[in-house]
Amino acid sequence: MRVALGVSGASGAALALACARHLARLGTRIDLVLSPMAERTLDTEVGPDALRELEGMAARRHDIRDLGATIASGSHPVAGMIVAPCSMRSLAAIAHGLDDNLLTRAAGVQLKERRPLVLLAREAPLTLAHLRNMTAAAEMGAVILPPVPAFYLRPHSVDEIVTQIAARAVDLLRLGPPVAAAWDGEG
Repeated sequence: MRVALGVSGASGAALALACARHLARLGTRIDLVLSPMAERTLDTEVGPDALRELEGMAARRHDIRDLGATIASGSHPVAGMIVAPCSMRSLAAIAHGLDDNLLTRAAGVQLKERRPLVLLAREAPLTLAHLRNMTAAAEMGAVILPPVPAFYLRPHSVDEIVTQIAARAVDLLRLGPPVAAAWDGEG
């Protein structure tokens, strides 16, 4: 089973690593594509070893400029795609079919093939343009998953919050049994 993982340059780079960790635990082969700004954000927010760790979990890293990569084609079998984090620039390009790099092209392929596409849209506050782009992407079949903490689980650390949000993103691909902690009804 293969999954495409796109990483844009938005803040929230730890989400990419957490998604990759969950996918790796499931035995999923990861096709990774990063924007140039994603590399900088990984280094700034997570540390100098973050990129190496992320690449180490991927079966293959694709160059964002390679529109001839396998994940740019609907005939390449993947179970879906997560973009974590998803910048408003990437979201806008996806929402409007601007397949101008491999990240946005691969996301567009998921939509045209009716495969799951989960966008961890990262920005605050939101402008009307952001909201309209989210609506357009959702109308085409994308799942918009802003990285909002599940406060009802009473997380004790930022790492717990990031891990839970990433688990929810992976669960939305429906690859197997849920990996995210579930609300148990107890207060």
